Amino acid sequence: MPDAFGGQSGWAPQPPRSIVPTPAATREDLRGRRVIVGLPGFGWRGDLRADEKVVQGSRTYVPVIPEHEWYKAEAEQIEVFAPLVPVDRVWVEVLASLDQPLPDVVSRLVSLDAPPRREAVPIADGIRVTGRRVVQVVDGVERRDLRAVTEMYASADGDVCLRVATELEWYRWGWSGQSPRTLEISTNLLWLE
Repeated sequence: MPDAFGGQSGWAPQPPRSIVPTPAATREDLRGRRVIVGLPGFGWRGDLRADEKVVQGSRTYVPVIPEHEWYKAEAEQIEVFAPLVPVDRVWVEVLASLDQPLPDVVSRLVSLDAPPRREAVPIADGIRVTGRRVVQVVDGVERRDLRAVTEMYASADGDVCLRVATELEWYRWGWSGQSPRTLEISTNLLWLE
């Protein structure tokens, strides 16, 4: 909660920006962007990455692949199959501006016409966080594209911590078996994305 001087009062750090799904049809910069696909009223699928739009005849499509395949293709410079999804079924994950207020209970009700806005949750409020996307916030600077590699534990200094890896390291672990390089971070600096 902001104090009278615009700073953060108490020990709670400022949460990271929310993720606001935006129609891919309104964006030009899709290559490598995190996307959500689905049908209004039916459901949504995330943890996907997009490539640039493709026009076939009069229709526009977005090549979309699972995130683990995206990282492997980029790291090893290989080609992967990317299904073409109609652009009107693709939303890009965009970070909200810093001045957008957090929604109240009523405004958190979702419409089934688009993927919902995603608010960050303090990591300490999470259950079974291993493998989940996390954001580290230090002095108001957000570090994203991280994955939790462990659950919360007490460090040698008695702090409540979590080990995290970059997403590239996380996914490389899956396709190569190579253990990721991890970093121990205090949970008061981490949020579930």
